[in-house]
Amino acid sequence: MERIENTRTPRRFAPARRDLPPWGLAVLCLLAGLVMLLGYLHKARCTGLPFGEDGSPESQLWQRSYGVACYTDLQQLWETRDLDELVLPYVDGGITDSGRLYGGVVEYPVLIGVLIWLGTLFVSTDAGFLAASALLLAPCGLLTAWWLGRLSRWRALIWALGPPLVLYSFHNWDLAAAACSVAAVYALHRPRAGTLRRSSTIAAVLLGIGASVKLYPGMFALPLALYVLTGGPDGVLLPARVRRYDVRGALRVLAVALGTAVLVNLPFALAGFRGWLASFRFQLDRAVDVSTNSIWYWGLRPLVEQERFESLVSVLSPVLVLLSFAVACLLGMRRWATTGTFPWIAVSAAMLCGFLLFHKVHSPQFVLWLLPFFVLLRVPAGWVVAYLLADAAMGIGFFRWMYLINAEQPYTIHQSLAAQAVVVGVWGRAALLVGLFVAFLRAPETPRQTDAPANGSSRAHDEVTGERAAPGIRGTP
Repeated sequence: MERIENTRTPRRFAPARRDLPPWGLAVLCLLAGLVMLLGYLHKARCTGLPFGEDGSPESQLWQRSYGVACYTDLQQLWETRDLDELVLPYVDGGITDSGRLYGGVVEYPVLIGVLIWLGTLFVSTDAGFLAASALLLAPCGLLTAWWLGRLSRWRALIWALGPPLVLYSFHNWDLAAAACSVAAVYALHRPRAGTLRRSSTIAAVLLGIGASVKLYPGMFALPLALYVLTGGPDGVLLPARVRRYDVRGALRVLAVALGTAVLVNLPFALAGFRGWLASFRFQLDRAVDVSTNSIWYWGLRPLVEQERFESLVSVLSPVLVLLSFAVACLLGMRRWATTGTFPWIAVSAAMLCGFLLFHKVHSPQFVLWLLPFFVLLRVPAGWVVAYLLADAAMGIGFFRWMYLINAEQPYTIHQSLAAQAVVVGVWGRAALLVGLFVAFLRAPETPRQTDAPANGSSRAHDEVTGERAAPGIRGTP
């Protein structure tokens, strides 16, 4: 029988957009470097106090860190995790029944443990550890600026000049995780990326590495797999032997991402299983208190007694997070049915919104996870400005509020502007995340799609007619 003719008008790719020139990329990196320097100088305001024998300030640190909002987990962990003892991460130690970590255990995935250990090698004070950690993390911020510039041109200024880069570059180790997620996008959409199979495999490896820094990049492997399943841009990059869906390619993406994470974690699990497991137990058992800044504490806690509250959140939080993932993927498939391209970046951003909204912890520096998606997706500027304002209100207001509480000054919502800023920030972020969930799924992606498949790697053009095949059109034998 004859092959069914394609009745759908082929979509033509627009001419390739001009890349940002080298001087433009240099400007982006320079601006990002200057902004991160401001961030370091701000955090360094918490250092310089008289040091005790353990290298920590002798006076009460909270008076400065909360008073001028220069608090950083890097400095705090120096004291609370005995980082001056140069213990190899996870090899020794564990977690007590009361939830206190001891030995070489920190409450983060293994690659952050490595960064922490490297930062302690040649320093003897918390100020030195902050400086060393900043030197380790700064390249991540610069590389992210460069990759975003290659992908989205001047829109990358949202990253390079964003207030979160001042407030949170060296608040925790999130710059490394953000760099991994952006690197995965760049691996797939960079000019001359090669075949979809090769570039998606590289992206999956990077997401697996990212999951070993902070867990969230690993969840982007699911939309990436759906992107490969449906044939990439315009559904045209399916291998020649595939008729409709590339199931093998999608499974390969998931297997590579998971396998990479396992390989990274395996040496630590073998060297000290109890210490390695303790970091996960700490996060699973973490109480939902005022420090989590989540909707659960502010919305559900006043209505339910403490014991029942914790058990409810332990169920509701993961269920709603997974439900948001499913909704994002389903809406992404609907968009694929209309446009022919599965919007994996948009779906990843929407999934992140669901995670940030429903997870039991929403730390201030998590805005660095979201910031690259404001660059990679063309959401209206109003969304970006509103979210950054709400996040700044929460972040700065929270530390000022902690200062009032510790100083035994009036701190209730009726007595202090700081408490009011926290409430506005928490609920403002929550409302904006709901709106951004929808806005991201509707937004066009700024990275260019692959202009043409590599020879022999797809069925993008019919061998006889030279026309582009429409997604989902089958031929009959």
